Amino acid sequence: MSSRNHLYLVDGSSYIFRAYHQLPPLTNRHGLNVGAVYGYTTMLWKLADALDKEEGPTHLAVILDKGSHTFRNDLYDQYKAHRPPAPEDLVPQFPLIREATRAFSLPCIEEDGFEADDIIATYTVQARAQGWDVTIVSSDKDLAQLIQPGVDMLDTMKNERRSDSYVMEKFGVPPEKLRDVLALMGDSVDNVPGVPGVGAKTAAKLILEYGDLDAVLAAAPDMKPSKLRERLIEHADLARLSRDLVTLHCEVPLPQTLDELKLDGIPPEPLRHFLEDQGFSSLLSRMAVHAPGRTKADPVAAAAAPADPGTPDFVPLPPIDCDSYETVTTFERLDAWITQARESGIIAIDTETDSLDSIAAGLVGICLATAPGTACYIPLAHKSSDDMFGETPPQLPMAGVVARLAPLLVDPAVLKIGHNIKYDINVLARHGLQVSPIDDTMVMSFDLDAGQSLAGHGMDEIAHAVLEHSCISYKDVTGTGKKAISFAQVPLDAATRYGGEDADVTWRLWTRFRPRLHQEGATRIYELVDRPLIPVVAGMERAGVKVDRDHLSRLSGRFAQEMARLEEEIHAEAGQAFAIGSTQQLGAILFEKMGLKGGKKGKSGAYSTDVTVLEKMKADGVKIAGLVLDWRQLAKLKSTYTDALQAQINRETGRVHTSYSLTGAQTGRLSSTDPNLQNIPIRTEMGRQIRDAFVAEPGNVILAADYSQIELRLAAHMADVPQLRAAFQRGEDIHAATAQELFGEVNRDTRGRAKTINFAILYGISRWGLAARLEIDPEEAQAMIARYFDRFPGISVYINETLEKARASGHTLTLFGRKTWFPQIRSSIQHVRQGAERAAINAPIQGTSADIIKRAMARMGPALREAGLERVRMLLQVHDELVFELPESDVDAATPVIREVMAGAAAPMVTLSVPLGVEIGTGASWGAAH
Repeated sequence: MSSRNHLYLVDGSSYIFRAYHQLPPLTNRHGLNVGAVYGYTTMLWKLADALDKEEGPTHLAVILDKGSHTFRNDLYDQYKAHRPPAPEDLVPQFPLIREATRAFSLPCIEEDGFEADDIIATYTVQARAQGWDVTIVSSDKDLAQLIQPGVDMLDTMKNERRSDSYVMEKFGVPPEKLRDVLALMGDSVDNVPGVPGVGAKTAAKLILEYGDLDAVLAAAPDMKPSKLRERLIEHADLARLSRDLVTLHCEVPLPQTLDELKLDGIPPEPLRHFLEDQGFSSLLSRMAVHAPGRTKADPVAAAAAPADPGTPDFVPLPPIDCDSYETVTTFERLDAWITQARESGIIAIDTETDSLDSIAAGLVGICLATAPGTACYIPLAHKSSDDMFGETPPQLPMAGVVARLAPLLVDPAVLKIGHNIKYDINVLARHGLQVSPIDDTMVMSFDLDAGQSLAGHGMDEIAHAVLEHSCISYKDVTGTGKKAISFAQVPLDAATRYGGEDADVTWRLWTRFRPRLHQEGATRIYELVDRPLIPVVAGMERAGVKVDRDHLSRLSGRFAQEMARLEEEIHAEAGQAFAIGSTQQLGAILFEKMGLKGGKKGKSGAYSTDVTVLEKMKADGVKIAGLVLDWRQLAKLKSTYTDALQAQINRETGRVHTSYSLTGAQTGRLSSTDPNLQNIPIRTEMGRQIRDAFVAEPGNVILAADYSQIELRLAAHMADVPQLRAAFQRGEDIHAATAQELFGEVNRDTRGRAKTINFAILYGISRWGLAARLEIDPEEAQAMIARYFDRFPGISVYINETLEKARASGHTLTLFGRKTWFPQIRSSIQHVRQGAERAAINAPIQGTSADIIKRAMARMGPALREAGLERVRMLLQVHDELVFELPESDVDAATPVIREVMAGAAAPMVTLSVPLGVEIGTGASWGAAH
């Protein structure tokens, strides 16, 4: 055998689809579809055998496509848009195909944002630069661009090697000019546009005559008049775009070096274990006599065991054994786990801390799982529960662990899975650790089952529902009440059981959720909307926002004075003093002492005094009801914001750091806690005064960018309302346009009513609800609703169709494919069913609005960096608004970038028939920016 290095690059993606289409459906002993897995395994076996019969490779790697979105989709949003999604029974086989590759002890390489062809091109260029020979195992015409002296292609289906003579014969040009031919002729399969009407022969003729694409396009105006000349001139930009799309990227960041692809034979393990686990008995029987690469492989697929119809559609998992987890206390064992993580390619990660606040929490330990049942706990900051006399338990120094884990946590070849991984990202970031790429099982659960259960998407609830496993509770290891201890004081054996279980359960949940994303149509919303947002929101939480403590203190004093004044008025109206905050005392005053109408007792025996009761009484002219509502509003603002915000200023940063939840609102909206910034009143003077407390650092300003009436714009699009669409396209006042349609005139009163109706209808409001809002009788409200539907019939059709689909399927969909489930929409209890119906009417609109602003948030950072605006920081997201802090000198440059990103956030996934308006203001504070 020659001493010259020879690299084989196997186009694994083409193998997968060939295997899938060649073999009939097969099932393994677990009841899973594995036809493609078996065919793929057989093809690898056959390749190893064939290579053994000739002067085979010294180095070899299998290259796969990581995902459907690559940099080419950013260049042209229609790239591969016409390709149907992978067959539903093939998608769950992808993880097993990767497992099969690793079972052969072969490198399995894939990279986010690039196609397998780009990785192959990069390895080819690097290998040739070192004088290696390269064979590309594929029949893909795009890869034929790489053929040159020392580089050939091997089509294993036809057992045919291809050199530059093949390209010349097939396409009429040498390999180095194939790119320009492909650019002119286009590709209908990948939806590369090319120049319409130009086929392979014409393209080759043009390139041979003029030399390259640029020369062809430059010469076009001087060509004889013809349709070809017209098409070349008209579609020159498409041709150049097509060239960019077919050009192979040769500078992909590679996860393994050429030397790491060295082929040292195929050892019997772990291949034997894989074949046994899958029930591939014919391959296993051959292996008993011959190893692949030392046998005459029979490509006939024969052997998966028959399926048991009662077997679940998931690979069975070993029982959870919390005593099997390892406590890692030496660097030798830590390095072994890191090696195992790289070999696995997938790890679950979880941090144990001493606080729920990810910005202030101390890191106590890190948990890793490399497979179901295989987990460890790395203690970092444990101490004795007896601070005076106890000994610190054995553990590794934080700095050493951080240094060793840092490369693993950013290794693009190792997927990091977490349950609410945003928390872990923030905790680890405080130690200089970055985490990518990521998956989040909590977000997966939400994207699959939002609204299905009231239990939520926390690990304990999901583990019980999905895995039928009850997790060790936090209080089981830390205790409760006065005897509660910090997690840092938990003994290592208990901490290992608890922490290891967190990582183990996360890994197991991922095996259940990942296949469902495709099977249930949730891949797009997870991959293109929610998952990209996780690191963005984590960064916003870390950035925080500066709050003026003195301003808040003054507001608290002012609110307290106003509350005292209102208290005196309320007591005067009641004729006695009482605790206004006590609903029991208030009810007794209103409905017993004062004898007011509308009192209804609940199951507790106390009168209801909620906001709906008091607002109705206020509308009926009951003065004390209005005073109590004002008092409650001030009390809430004081306790929730002006008092609480002062206590929530982080000592280290001097800023307030809210916590955003991607799973807190059923429709997909972000929600925030500690503090909740979503409920600060927008339209009241007091609410604006609170926003004035959110300020910029010296030299900076606050910029607020708000979608203008986005839900009405989406309703105009989704319900197909020509009048509203036209009004938005002309930039008109939509409430005035509605008033003109409904009442025939526009004045302050009719516009105000139209505004109320516009929003109320989208929430499925009843005539009684609208009557209460407009302070009219129900019959008049019903007449207004009827008139609205008469003028805008599309709204009525949209509501009816939405309800019909929701009743049939149990869920609604946003324009981006987000599902929201409404299990109560078929309830026999009228008010329960009607509540679900109202929510279902609004969910597609509000959910689409949430999806759009999420996409804007995910795109904002790259757009600002590309514009050289790295100092612009996105701090807050509140409903339809994004809040930034930036140097005052950057305002003029940042404003159009922010506006453009927000206005175009729906594209290319969704094309809207109405423009998205964005209102932007700046000021020293959040309030001043409005």
